[in-house]
Amino acid sequence: MEMQQFYYDNKIVKKFIYATLFWGIVGFSVGLLLAFMFLFPNLTEGISWLSFGRLRPLHTNAVIFAFVGNAIFAGVYYSLQRLLKARMASNFLSNFNFWGWQLIIVAAAITLPLGYSSSKEYAELEWPIDVAIALVWVAFGANMIWTLLQRRQRHLYVAIWFYLATFVTVAVLHIFNSLALPVTFLKSYSVYAGVQDALVQWWYGHNAVAFFLTTPFLGLMYYFVPKAANRPVYSYRLSIVHFWSLIFIYIWAGPHHLLYSALPEWAQNLGVAFSVMLLAPSWGGMINGLLTLRGAWDKVRTDPVLKFMVVAITGYGMATFEGPLLSLKNVNAIAHFSDWIIAHVHVGALAWNGFLTFGMLYWLIPRMFKTKLYSVALANVHFWIGTLGIIMYTLPMYVAGFVQASMWKQFNPDGSLTYGNFLETVNEIIPMYWMRAIGGSMYILGAFVMLYNVVRTIRSGSDVTDELAEAAALTKVPKHRTRGEGWHTWLERKPIKLTIYATIAILIGGAVQIIPTILVKSNIPTISSVKPYTPLELQGRDIYIREGCVGCHSQMIRPFRSEVERYGEYSKAGEYVYDHPFLWGSKRTGPDLHRVGAKYSDSWHLNHMYDPQSTSPGSIMPSYKWLINNELDKSDIESKMKVMVTLGVPYTEEEIENAQQHMLDQGTKIEENLHSDPDFAKNYEADKKYAEENGETFIEMKNREIVAVIAYLQRLGTDIKVKEEQKINKK
Repeated sequence: MEMQQFYYDNKIVKKFIYATLFWGIVGFSVGLLLAFMFLFPNLTEGISWLSFGRLRPLHTNAVIFAFVGNAIFAGVYYSLQRLLKARMASNFLSNFNFWGWQLIIVAAAITLPLGYSSSKEYAELEWPIDVAIALVWVAFGANMIWTLLQRRQRHLYVAIWFYLATFVTVAVLHIFNSLALPVTFLKSYSVYAGVQDALVQWWYGHNAVAFFLTTPFLGLMYYFVPKAANRPVYSYRLSIVHFWSLIFIYIWAGPHHLLYSALPEWAQNLGVAFSVMLLAPSWGGMINGLLTLRGAWDKVRTDPVLKFMVVAITGYGMATFEGPLLSLKNVNAIAHFSDWIIAHVHVGALAWNGFLTFGMLYWLIPRMFKTKLYSVALANVHFWIGTLGIIMYTLPMYVAGFVQASMWKQFNPDGSLTYGNFLETVNEIIPMYWMRAIGGSMYILGAFVMLYNVVRTIRSGSDVTDELAEAAALTKVPKHRTRGEGWHTWLERKPIKLTIYATIAILIGGAVQIIPTILVKSNIPTISSVKPYTPLELQGRDIYIREGCVGCHSQMIRPFRSEVERYGEYSKAGEYVYDHPFLWGSKRTGPDLHRVGAKYSDSWHLNHMYDPQSTSPGSIMPSYKWLINNELDKSDIESKMKVMVTLGVPYTEEEIENAQQHMLDQGTKIEENLHSDPDFAKNYEADKKYAEENGETFIEMKNREIVAVIAYLQRLGTDIKVKEEQKINKK
């Protein structure tokens, strides 16, 4: 048999390793800064691009797509070549993947702090960056499939199944969730509205966790754990069941993020059913990973690589047990909107993704640079600091979640809320926020220990060069199953068929949930009193999105006695038909705002934005002084309204033509309301006089951003009256 010599492309792996280390430190650092903002709300006071609302999506994007994304590419490019006995098919596509991905991350790091955000969880980036993501991702997939077709190994190992499923599913999720109509170069509106947008977003959001944070890492687990332990995978049959059941079931589970919301009941129940079923394949994968280490437990005690991997797989098992648990309606009623969810998310992120990445890098880097790890002792120090950091982070957040839920739901004997002031719950969990900050500090300290260890390791090694390899050419693959060949064994040598079947498996669930919700109008009953936002309210809503307010405030009152008593009538699907995008939120660091309209005066809202603690003693909300000072940009309102018309919002041509005047009229009315506050009137006149005396341009209050925000907030929940809704229900 003729042997062929070729070179593995190690240079591309090296690039992604460096990027993983760099962006990991960046992502962890932003997260730590955010943790301290809960303790010191005005830590970055006056700096709009360092405000909590703008940095939060930067943190999630940096950790998910920069740190974890680069780790995925590093692991895939290394393992794929060796599993296929082939160099990556295209150096150009490999480098396009690398540099394109880094440019996307840089674009995110610039645009998100500047407030250019779609507000959709894990998909906040605006449309030009979304297009770039699609192009780079397709380049990655094309390179992978092209390499598969040039392989010298007949059968595809289990890790490659997960890589292929990751590629096709992330592409489908990203494209459909990101569909939007552009207004300007960095402003767009989602093509979906309200309930439909929420369903599509959490179909994406849940499965971004599934197919970006889970399936590629399961592929890495199936490759690197056996390599590090020098043991074969525990069960080939279990890996088959694990793969197909996981990718089929996972895609159905998104609606469990929207339980007790305005989403149709059938969709919620479907999400619950498949979420519970998801436990079986998830734990099947965990068991397969842990039992691969059978006979290697002595090595686990001494090898930091395996220690990281064991904790990572255990973290995966914990997170995937908790996910189905949280999908049960009685549990979800307690946990949703609370810090319990923060703990749940970070068990997966810090343990499963973080520790598996650390273990992979500790194993990979010495081999890439043909040397030994600089210090096993330092790697062990990193392991213990990181593990303690995870515990110190997550346990207090679980406690905080239970405290929040119990305090939110308690009633006095007379039927009133025991803790009617939302801030009572906030003040109660401040000690837990301190512990979280300490835990996060320990985790990032471990990352810096790793960085030092890795740098010393690289310096002690040799330059990375393409690695010479030798393998026999692949003989002609039979088209049909041979005698005695199993169905799946046959499929493993048919990469295109395997990819197509995986695509079909993931499309079924999405189609069953999304198509009826979008096409069947009875799923979203309309309410005649609900009208489109005025031009000024629309601008205010966009500023609300820009500042990331949805990261701390929900706009979804669930049908619980405690929530109706605290916030007002529960939310209806028909109230959101003009919301592009939806703003239901995922976390209540502050109270729900869906019925906040007309609850407070215009002056209260201005003072609350200028100095939250002046209106709400003990609040951990940062100030937004720039909203009071910034001039409102009205230049694009007509374009925004025209796009909204295309999306089905019934603005008339007259309303669009007169938008500027409507904004001025509504702004003038709010300014008049603000002048009823003597302190405001006094300061306003003093500022005006100062500007005139110093030759400065004075912006009238009716032309400032705060007025648009007030207009939007005062509109929330006012379209529907409880009595009117009761009449509708009777009909």
